[in-house]
Amino acid sequence: MGYLMRRGPPLILRISILPFCLLAAVSGQIRYSIPEEMRKGLFVGDVAKDLGLDIRRLVSGRARLVIDGEHQYVALNQNKGHIVVNERIDRESLCAKKSPCSFTLEIVLEDPLELFSITIEIQDVNDHAPVFPENEINLEISESTPTGTVFLLDSAADPDVGINSLQRYSLKENEHFVLKQHIRADGSKYPEMMLQSNLDREKESKHTLILTAADGGEPQKSGTVKILVSVLDANDNAPIFTQTSYKASVLENVLPGTVVTKVSAEDADQGYNGNVTYFFTHQKDDSSCPFEINPNSGEIKRTAKLDYESYPNYEINLQAKDPWGVAGASKLLIEVADVNDNSPIITMASYSGKISEDSPLGTVVALISVQDKDSGKNGQVRLTLEENLPFNIKFSLRNYYTLVTDQILDREKHSKYNITLSATDEGIPPLSSKKVLGLEVTDVNDNAPAFTKGIYNTEIVENNPPGVSLLQIYATDPDLGQNARISYYLIDSGINGNPVSKYFSIITESGVIPLLHSFDYEQLKEYRIRVQAQDGGSPPLRSNATVIIGIQDQNDNPPQVLYPVQTGGSVVAEMVPRSADVGYLVTKVVAVDVDSGQNAWLSYKLQKATDRALFEVGSQNGEIRTICQVTDKDAVKQRLTVIVEDNGQPSRSATVIVNVAVADSFPEVLSEFADFSHDKEYNDNLTFYLVLALAVVSFLFITC
Repeated sequence: MGYLMRRGPPLILRISILPFCLLAAVSGQIRYSIPEEMRKGLFVGDVAKDLGLDIRRLVSGRARLVIDGEHQYVALNQNKGHIVVNERIDRESLCAKKSPCSFTLEIVLEDPLELFSITIEIQDVNDHAPVFPENEINLEISESTPTGTVFLLDSAADPDVGINSLQRYSLKENEHFVLKQHIRADGSKYPEMMLQSNLDREKESKHTLILTAADGGEPQKSGTVKILVSVLDANDNAPIFTQTSYKASVLENVLPGTVVTKVSAEDADQGYNGNVTYFFTHQKDDSSCPFEINPNSGEIKRTAKLDYESYPNYEINLQAKDPWGVAGASKLLIEVADVNDNSPIITMASYSGKISEDSPLGTVVALISVQDKDSGKNGQVRLTLEENLPFNIKFSLRNYYTLVTDQILDREKHSKYNITLSATDEGIPPLSSKKVLGLEVTDVNDNAPAFTKGIYNTEIVENNPPGVSLLQIYATDPDLGQNARISYYLIDSGINGNPVSKYFSIITESGVIPLLHSFDYEQLKEYRIRVQAQDGGSPPLRSNATVIIGIQDQNDNPPQVLYPVQTGGSVVAEMVPRSADVGYLVTKVVAVDVDSGQNAWLSYKLQKATDRALFEVGSQNGEIRTICQVTDKDAVKQRLTVIVEDNGQPSRSATVIVNVAVADSFPEVLSEFADFSHDKEYNDNLTFYLVLALAVVSFLFITC
């Protein structure tokens, strides 16, 4: 306001701007008053100061104005917290004759949501002069018209209001007529002209008068109309309407041509002088009247579209004239009844289309404005949700609703919602409209990775080369984006006193587990390691699984003979008496294989023998038995070579030499085996006693 004053506007602008002030600021509602026709960009009000808001709150809350209607008369300067004029405001276009004239808007702030109501009152400036509907008024007045007769004149229309509207009429001074001004119930003024002295057609048959209509603005504006009076011969009775005022009601959706009402007037004259014709002489404003009157019958019909929301009633001045111009006057008030002809309009005042799945109950999803131009119950609207969804509708402020969450959201179950809003008024029949909102539920890291298995079992053959990939583990995460990006890790633990990283590694991105070490089945048959899957959320979530690695045996160990013990150059002999029968158990070759499975299945074969016809070896148990009766002819010294083979592929074997003495006494054995040696260098006293001890033990074992 100060800026405008410094620019030095004309006096009328200075006066009209003075009322421009903050009127109220109570409970989040403020009111400003500004004159119409302000230039774009001029200051309206400091909403930041008047609402007690910090400028930074306006910026961070993405403050914006929500204005009903097609025109954005004002705009918000976020950086200053000012409301400024955005486009020219014509009070007459906005409110017609309605006073006071105002419109309401809301300031919406987000994060958190706040809503403030602002009413801007538009003050009238005197930018219209009174205008008569015609340039001339033609009156035909009988010379016999008595003094005091009143003639209704056309009213001037001035769309301004208050002091700027039409205030008075004046008639150019003359000797026959005087002007009378009257005020209707709605405050509008209309002129009447009264005859104050008799007319004489023979002296003067025509009179020209000037009627002036002036408003009360500064500077004052006015309009004029010329009144042409034609003096007629005597007709001493004026038509009189049957009612001083008429009332009618009509639905706004009646068809064109429908008769709304009928008026009538009577003239006491007879014959030609008693004929009456009907006219409209006044309309409440300068818009075209949607009615017409039949000049002969007095029937009033609808001719143009009616709209209760724009014009709820019409006040029309009626005039009945006889053929000589003598007129009677009345008034017709037509009330337009509202019908439910406007569907509700759903507008999104604030809506982002996204919501986080961890939003608490009651989180505002959208701010919704619902408008219905109808009135009464026809304009009362109920907003509902059509589907059973985890949302609810709450009433907020003056035709505003909030859409809020009613249940906890889970993006992994429902990532998108199509929300159908239905607005239905209370008219009969009701009208409704729908709007579908697409809402995306954004992800939060609320799901840990899940392995496809809790325990992975796999096997690998021993003696593997390092670097071989053992297996690939896999985990899934129903979250989205970075929250679902999975990395794999080994959980640090020990194996045989060594860290697990000595034997295994894991590729973080793929979950492939390579082997870093060659394994030995005979050392450890099974390995257990713990693996972990971790997502990329903040904070990250994890889960664990176990990988069991079974080592498969290879035939990498030959059989080992445990008995008979093979010593350096000594002679170990089993003694068989000469009386031994067929099947006599000489001894048993005992062998083991540290491999497993078929690699450890052993078989025994007699490879060489001094007398192959005398002994045999059990292929499964390694028992050496006689296969025929021992006789005196059989040699005392018998040398058997037994081979032990496993069942591996390829097989591995070991050989053992079994010395057998066929004799009935120890001296015989000793004499025969005195020079029985593979290598003479081993024939010392110790070897001799060992042989003797083994022979004795074998003999006692066989005897028992």
